[in-house]
Amino acid sequence: MHTADGGSLACPDTARQQRLAAQLADMIPGVATIRVSLIDPRQSWPHPHAIAKDAAGCTIDLNRITARVAARWILRVWPILDWNRAPTFDLATATLTRGDRAADGGR
Repeated sequence: MHTADGGSLACPDTARQQRLAAQLADMIPGVATIRVSLIDPRQSWPHPHAIAKDAAGCTIDLNRITARVAARWILRVWPILDWNRAPTFDLATATLTRGDRAADGGR
C-alpha cells in the first residue's frame, strides 16, 4: 500500500480485502467494481458514497443505504488513504485503484 506521495504504509491485509469483496458481491448481485468517494451528489455535506458497476461497466442502481454501507466498509479496510480522489475497488482482484495506479502496490 502506498500513500499519495509514494511513501509506503503497512502491508495490506489481503485476506480482509478478499472477505470484503465476497461480502460486497453477496450484498450487490452482479457487481464488478465499486467507486468510493466522500461526496454524495445528493447531499450538501460529505458522506460516504459508492457507485457500483457490473462487468460491462454499466451502473448498478443502489439505494442510499446500500451505497453508504458499501462505501463505509471499503473506507474501513483502507482507513488511512487520501479519500479526496475517488478510488475504485475491483471485486475480482480485491484491489483498490486510483486511475491507473493501485493503492495497494498493484497486487
